[in-house]
Amino acid sequence: MSRTGLGIVTCLAYPEKMATTWEDTLRGWVKPPSDNEDVKRDKTETEIKEALSSSSRLKNVKYKVYTKGSYANNTNVRLDYDVDVAVECTEFCYHEVSSSATGKKDAIDAQFSPYGKKYDLVAFKADIEAALVDYYGRSAITRGNIALRVREKKTRLPADVVPCCGFQLVTDINQKGEMTILRGARIHPDKGANVTNWPQQQLENGIAKNNSTNYRYKYMVRALKRLENLLVQEGKLVDELPSFLIECLVYNVPNDNFSHKNYVDEMRAVLAPIFNATRNKEDCSDWIEVSGRKYLFHSGQSWTYEQAHSLADKAWKRMGFG
Repeated sequence: MSRTGLGIVTCLAYPEKMATTWEDTLRGWVKPPSDNEDVKRDKTETEIKEALSSSSRLKNVKYKVYTKGSYANNTNVRLDYDVDVAVECTEFCYHEVSSSATGKKDAIDAQFSPYGKKYDLVAFKADIEAALVDYYGRSAITRGNIALRVREKKTRLPADVVPCCGFQLVTDINQKGEMTILRGARIHPDKGANVTNWPQQQLENGIAKNNSTNYRYKYMVRALKRLENLLVQEGKLVDELPSFLIECLVYNVPNDNFSHKNYVDEMRAVLAPIFNATRNKEDCSDWIEVSGRKYLFHSGQSWTYEQAHSLADKAWKRMGFG
């Protein structure tokens, strides 16, 4: 049975320290974390920069450091408080030619100079890990397939430090040799194929979506993240879903659904299309990531449409929508 985002719903009591209605709860959930957490985020980024700049192994390596993910996109919530920090090597980059410019590949390739040094993302990740261990201590650093995890302290937030380099997708070149380029970031996991992310496109599209929905898009991303946290805590949801996936699910909700006077009706209008589209693979096959560069449920993703459907189903029931 499909679900509709229309209709008025009676607010239900929510079991926190202070009894409140769902409307009051959602109004609290849509707000960004406190200024104190922003201070911790800034301190985390500053400390990581200090750790890297103190490393003799990175002394002659060019790189830049920036936050990405929920903090960069202003969709973070209090219970999802780890910071994603990209460390992008600017010594070299990867490039590919899009299918639309295949006939111009030779001309495009000629615009790029070969990288002469024997240095790559494997060595870069090793150097970053060594720098973090020297600064924080071995016990504070955990090496993951993609990121280096920095353990939390009271004065800052835990961080996932992601080594990467630039990636350029060339979509065209004109007679003057001027190229049309989409710029992203290339990650080389310890295991598995290379991963390309598009943080700038994600940032720009998220801002555009937010503006087009009278700033409700990011509000509802935060609210659904908090609702997902609640479902996990209560044992109603087995899989803790990536924060990024939830951001993408709300991104695919039609803009017209973000038009209600209260947040209970708004949550219903957000959950309904997510539930309906993820009942089968075909109905959500054209859903995309916020960047617009990847399909959300095609092969290679670390999540499934079934997980998204389960989230929408459990969230719908927990809100008391029937």
